[in-house]
Amino acid sequence: MPSTNRTNAAAKKIADNDDVLTEILIRVPVKPLLRFKCMSRRWLSLISDPYFSRRHQHHHHHCSSLSGILLCRSIPSQYQFLPLDGTHSGPPFKSLDYISDDSSHFPSPSGVKILQSRNGLFMCRSLENKSGDKRHCYYVCNPTTMHFSKLPFPDTDWANAISGLTLSFEPSKSPYYQVVCVRSTTVPPYNYQIEVYSSETRAWRASGSPFVAPHDMVFHQGVCWNGAVHWLSPSGAAMSFNINKEVFGTMPSPPRSEAQGTRRFRYFDESGGHLHLIEIYGAHTTQFKVLEMASDYAGWFVKYDVDLRGIVVSYPEMVRNFLDQRDSCYFAFIIVFFLRKEEEAELLLHVPGKIVSYNLRDRSVKELCEIGPYPFENRNKLQFGWLDAYPYVETLACV
Repeated sequence: MPSTNRTNAAAKKIADNDDVLTEILIRVPVKPLLRFKCMSRRWLSLISDPYFSRRHQHHHHHCSSLSGILLCRSIPSQYQFLPLDGTHSGPPFKSLDYISDDSSHFPSPSGVKILQSRNGLFMCRSLENKSGDKRHCYYVCNPTTMHFSKLPFPDTDWANAISGLTLSFEPSKSPYYQVVCVRSTTVPPYNYQIEVYSSETRAWRASGSPFVAPHDMVFHQGVCWNGAVHWLSPSGAAMSFNINKEVFGTMPSPPRSEAQGTRRFRYFDESGGHLHLIEIYGAHTTQFKVLEMASDYAGWFVKYDVDLRGIVVSYPEMVRNFLDQRDSCYFAFIIVFFLRKEEEAELLLHVPGKIVSYNLRDRSVKELCEIGPYPFENRNKLQFGWLDAYPYVETLACV
């Protein structure tokens, strides 16, 4: 009995000491930590504190793992979750309807759409209708904590001139996120201006002078890697912008292949700390290369040679020959996600009616889930591509 009393006294002493309790709780993974909020008001206050969030991020930044991939339909806003860590049996959230503009006293905006995902934070867009005035609103949200922050814009004209927004968040370097905005200007002969928003200052700042860019540059598909935002155009032109130095850099354009057919970029994103590009020449081939950018920007090099003929044997419904008369055979597949690990890599592919994983090291195939069609649609229609796939990482990051 005395031993039990001493144990209880020691436990109470620890529980009553915020500093000691914090040191214990910052070591707890996100999911159980959120449940601990229900223990008491004191625990709720402690875990909800921004200081605790920053401590927790710093402690776990080296082991933050990808929980899964969210596949998003455009209209209506529906999500299908692909768990990748073995701990999720269902979607991490049902919807993003909790996002709203409190100042307007309106209900949640209609059609909340995820635009980007970065280390656990989402950038979203909605269409709001106030007294007949329709406008796009942008938010950064944390789907784990269900917290969000609306991006402020100086005026409506400023917001309407947006050509692209890119979310940058590197919790191993800073607890704050940034949003890089490219907006069109009316200052001839220049086309665009860079503006940078920081969650630390809660303000936008103009970065550099107006600049000229290729007419087909896709600014709404920017990719953050190596402290910079990177953009590609369908013609192969490339641009990069270093966020901290606030200067444009050079990024080599993708090399031209000798393959015949129309050049199509099928994937451009970061994974495992590396920048990757996949292009496919024509719909009649199952062969393509996964390119990786050298860390010093010396150029693109071939990281993997891919041939999906083995998958076609397992999924013959991939073979079609009626969509393009110029192609002797059309292969129905879309690259959804590229997962780069230390020793191996996987491609997540959308084939008719399914999402499958293809291991590039041992060429094994694993069926991840079935994809149901929209009402009145052919079940074999391909619905998701890499621009519809968003990594989901659990985090306590503040927005």
